[in-house]
Amino acid sequence: MFDLAMLSDVGARRANNEDACGHWAETPGEIVIAIADGVGGAAGGEVASRLAVDVTLAAYRASPPGLGAARRLARAAQEANLAIYNQAFATPGVGRMATTMTAAAVTGGVLSVVHAGDCRLYLLRHGGVRQLTRDHNLAGERARMRLLSAEAARQHRDRAVLTRSLGRELIASLDRVMLPLVPGDQLLLCSDGLYTALEDRELGALCRGRGALAACRRLIEAADRRGTTDNLTAVVLTVFDDAPAASGVWHWGTRLRSLLTFAD
Repeated sequence: MFDLAMLSDVGARRANNEDACGHWAETPGEIVIAIADGVGGAAGGEVASRLAVDVTLAAYRASPPGLGAARRLARAAQEANLAIYNQAFATPGVGRMATTMTAAAVTGGVLSVVHAGDCRLYLLRHGGVRQLTRDHNLAGERARMRLLSAEAARQHRDRAVLTRSLGRELIASLDRVMLPLVPGDQLLLCSDGLYTALEDRELGALCRGRGALAACRRLIEAADRRGTTDNLTAVVLTVFDDAPAASGVWHWGTRLRSLLTFAD
């Protein structure tokens, strides 16, 4: 069973929100969540991020369960990539639109993830905070080469230069993660507007010991107080064993818009 909340806020200095998020759940023990942050001319970023989330969730839902969650999620993300790629040619004014996306499926106590770009997925367990995804931008690449510290990369100007995304190529390059979960684990998916305003330890402190909705509220409020110039999106999922799940998906905000392995 799960406690899930999602909150997307346009931010104090933005006219539109290029972040998108969504979920799908059919049985008490299975859920899929996705977050995307679009880039592109005019409304291209908004179109790309919404397509990424909607197509990924729909394609996962329509795929044969026998494939397993990891393969279903990877195939769904590739369908979303192709949809964005084709839409860019069919829609005037959106430029070379693209989007980051992180999507996660929890089924049978196992977390499966596909990831491209610089949204992040964190695991909060036993008081610790662990980033499960890699940042696909120039600053992140340099940090992995130890040319930048993790803290310097978080605010570096090259953080805006993506090295992977959905919609730019016919076949997207995706990281894939699988990890067993235990009762009490919390997952935090967030766009870069949130984690550049708040350090990892702050993200953990704001989520720890709180329900999903309260955690999302605190995260967005804290980032807003820092004066971030970006859109802000937080998705919090708490995993229970036999506890009752919170009903539905919550949206809140004064400016609301709408085993670890990597495989390159």
